[in-house]
Amino acid sequence: MDDSLLDRSTLLHSLKTESFDLIVIGGGITGAGIALDASSRGLKTLLVEKNDFASGTSSRSTKLIHGGLRYLKQFEIGLVHQVGRERAIVHKLAPHLVRAEKMLLPFKKGGNFGRMLTSIGLKIYDLLAGVDEKDKRVILSKKQALTHEPLLDPNSLKGAGLYAEYRTDDARLTIEVIKTATSKYGAKCINYLEVTDLTYNEGKVNGINAKDNISGQHIQIKGKILINASGPWVDELRTKDKSLTDKRLHLTKGIHIVVDYEKFPIQQALYFDVTDGRMIFAIPRGKITYIGTTDTDYFGSKEEITIEQKDVDYLLTAVNEAFPNIQLSSKDVQSAWAGLRPLIHEEGKSPSELSRKDEVFMSETGLISIAGGKLTGYRRMAMKIIDTAIKKNRNSLNGVNLKKCFTRQIALVGGPFKSAAEVESYTMEVAKKLSNLEEHYPSYLVSNYGRQTDEIIEQMDLSIAPQLSLLLSEIKFCIKNEWIIWPTDFFVRRSGMLYFDIQQMIKYKDNVLHEFSSQFNWSEKELTQAKISLERSISIATIYP
Repeated sequence: MDDSLLDRSTLLHSLKTESFDLIVIGGGITGAGIALDASSRGLKTLLVEKNDFASGTSSRSTKLIHGGLRYLKQFEIGLVHQVGRERAIVHKLAPHLVRAEKMLLPFKKGGNFGRMLTSIGLKIYDLLAGVDEKDKRVILSKKQALTHEPLLDPNSLKGAGLYAEYRTDDARLTIEVIKTATSKYGAKCINYLEVTDLTYNEGKVNGINAKDNISGQHIQIKGKILINASGPWVDELRTKDKSLTDKRLHLTKGIHIVVDYEKFPIQQALYFDVTDGRMIFAIPRGKITYIGTTDTDYFGSKEEITIEQKDVDYLLTAVNEAFPNIQLSSKDVQSAWAGLRPLIHEEGKSPSELSRKDEVFMSETGLISIAGGKLTGYRRMAMKIIDTAIKKNRNSLNGVNLKKCFTRQIALVGGPFKSAAEVESYTMEVAKKLSNLEEHYPSYLVSNYGRQTDEIIEQMDLSIAPQLSLLLSEIKFCIKNEWIIWPTDFFVRRSGMLYFDIQQMIKYKDNVLHEFSSQFNWSEKELTQAKISLERSISIATIYP
């Protein structure tokens, strides 16, 4: 990758004198997908994010590239078809990041799903999602279901459906899409650059005023097309543009909780119903099991989303009712995260009834905004909005040699891998190199970084403890290649340690602060700021010690 695309000061300096075909506002998965689609077609593209990349919704999902089984109940057939097909494409583009995960759907006495309806529903789901023959649904007897998952309640269990899903890390997927856009197609992407206002010429938007939230400097950047992909903040930018009309966002909150795997040792991922008619996921991941999610209206601060006891109690009750031999309590919760869904408001509908479809808003000023949608559909959403942007701006793009969308063929950075089997083979090679570490590390590294794992291993300092050596090498890699500024960028969005290995994070946080201070030559003030930010992140994630 061109070093100027990673060097922050060089990049900021260049932005002052450049003009872009397209400026994307918002560095979540939607903005990342748009940047890749646009730059690969030949548009000179800039992506800006006011915080860290993926710091909003795109690091706080259930971390599944799933086909939307529950949307069948809402008769959103088209949505299930679209996201199901997209799921297969994204898996092909990054099989190290998007991994097959069999999901067990129990049906029980008095539950929301019966054997016949589950069988029919899963068959329709397989057809709509284009599931491979080997992964198509299987209906299990009670005895077979208990073999797959012995923790299920035998007194109420009637059987189960076993079907195909895919697991990912939402923040890692976002980062790798951005890295692909920059390294392969020259897109310029910068985090911690906040849009303070839009600029206009004769009533048409033609750029942004922005503040660098690291240095404090202000810059103006020109762009022919502006796309607002800022997730929960979409309406704020539409308000600045004076184009917030009838349709608006409806924010809902979802939380997830993390417990030690030994406290909830499920054999595989589960999707089970709750007495109020909703569905809950429970997913094993290395040393932990995480559970989610809730779905409630949200009207609070979008900058810091707190986790309430009633939300935690809801998930704990759901697990304890479905698995009576488990009996989790708040003291078992190691960490938790909360995120917002930027859905489109529909009068009279509850949070769970709101559609997950994406929608594009066109302003008379030329600002294009996109909201709604799902992690799984990011590539298709990007294709749709860039098609729209090009059609609306043919004249201003005259002379630009544009290609048709081909993102379904662009392997993401970290690959390429021909198949999941090749990923597994590479993981085994990594395991041999890291034989002195716990067995989950190879899978963790390959899932996060793919073949870039080699570079991380090569930089390890063999003179110190293996776990610390790997951690510091991972940080050096991310500082060099992934735009991180603060330790929270690494712990939350590059590695997920805050949620999935919090004891390890707390154990080595002082070593990490020292490494950052050394790499960035921090002043005492900056070191103090980093410490405060890190402790605040830990306190939010661990309010249930």
